[in-house]
Amino acid sequence: MFLGIDLGTSELKVLLLASDGLVVGTARYPLEISRPRPRWSEQDPEDWWRATRIALSTLRKRYPDAFGRIQAIGLSGQMHGAVLLDANDRPLRPAILWNDMRSVIECDELTARAPRLHEVSGNSAMPGLTAPKLLWVARHEPEHFRKLACVLLPKDYLRLRLTGVKLTDPSDASGTLWLDIARREWSDELLQACAITRAQVPPIEEGSRAAGVVRRSVASELGLPANVIVAAGGGDTATSALGVGAAEAGDGFLSLGTSGVLSVVTDQFRPSPHPGIHALCHAIPNRWHRTSVVLSAASCVRWLCNLTSTDETSLLGEVASVSADRRAKAPLFLPYLSGERTPHNDPYAQGVFCGLVDSTNRATLAYSVLEGVTFAVWDGFDALYADGTRETALTLIGGGARSAHWAQLVANALGITIQRQPDAQSVAALGAARLGWLAAGGDFSVVIRTPRVLEEFFPDAERHSMLSERLASFRALYSQLRPLFPQS
Repeated sequence: MFLGIDLGTSELKVLLLASDGLVVGTARYPLEISRPRPRWSEQDPEDWWRATRIALSTLRKRYPDAFGRIQAIGLSGQMHGAVLLDANDRPLRPAILWNDMRSVIECDELTARAPRLHEVSGNSAMPGLTAPKLLWVARHEPEHFRKLACVLLPKDYLRLRLTGVKLTDPSDASGTLWLDIARREWSDELLQACAITRAQVPPIEEGSRAAGVVRRSVASELGLPANVIVAAGGGDTATSALGVGAAEAGDGFLSLGTSGVLSVVTDQFRPSPHPGIHALCHAIPNRWHRTSVVLSAASCVRWLCNLTSTDETSLLGEVASVSADRRAKAPLFLPYLSGERTPHNDPYAQGVFCGLVDSTNRATLAYSVLEGVTFAVWDGFDALYADGTRETALTLIGGGARSAHWAQLVANALGITIQRQPDAQSVAALGAARLGWLAAGGDFSVVIRTPRVLEEFFPDAERHSMLSERLASFRALYSQLRPLFPQS
């Protein structure tokens, strides 16, 4: 058996994978985000470890025999978060997350300090990435910066608790702005731009290789066998790709989770001139991927649920009642509840409903939210397309994949086939488990397989035309409102 642990933003998932390639079972535990100030986003690393222990306890109770035969663990996690540790490996402060927008000024500072930033890291400076966070801490919390012994990414903090080893992998490290992505190793030039050294970042190992074993005391507490291997693992974009079998150039997926991620695998490092497109390492050697990111995707649905006192299943079900005529006249929704990355790189962008009338009801608002997120994904899709990325089909994953209406809407908008696989909400955990299997000696051709297609959604040309008209209005609305968004 192989265990995948996926540290998400809204929940932690664990998955048991058997050596015949079948998923034995899953468990999950919710996580909360702390927002002590506007545009801040933090979590306590201790909450991640607590969630891990609870989720594993649940998994062990449900599948005791399988749990007792775990041979290796793979890790997956939300990217870009900064876990600042002191000399005793204790967090100095809450982790600053990927959707935290406080470090805008520091992005400009980093760009000035590191003229080759984009060339080496494959990415432009954005507030959500790790490096600007360190410059912010140095400026606003100098007492923490002075005590900084090591910066870990979220999933790597779980590895530390499991094994006592501080280590990361190229896929997660490539979201820090400190990695030389072509060489898949730290760049002294970029580290120095943030006044830190290699001694303050963990060693790097390829995601499919062993990176320690679970400590005896931890194994006893969790009910794990002795000497369980822990793989280096990967950032959630890379592990999601492996979960859907995306390992070769041209393979791609769209994740509609807390954020929206459109990612396509490449066989070489190719940074984009477009500042909103990420070039990242894959979690397997000699592979990279190019990615567009929408900061708020399925989180917009949860936001509307909270506003209207309903649950996601009910809200998504109500979308079916919205007629084609009402959809064509529905309010436009800008889904920028936490700013935006691709294509705008605009941390000040805000969410907006435009076109509310007295007949607007909750179901119509729900459609507007799905459409607005889809338009934001479309912006990223067009940015990738303009830069040479070509896709004829995408696998849809994440919480948004539960909705057939949303899947069809995405197919109509992008004009490509959208595929759904079984258990589309646990693919990052599945990819992590597969990395554990590889670290334990599994054969790549056996381990990395493409799950069967559960359902396909084909684009409708007439709906595509209607959506194209509304997309133009969506883009014009953002363009006209951008000067009005508060710049602080």
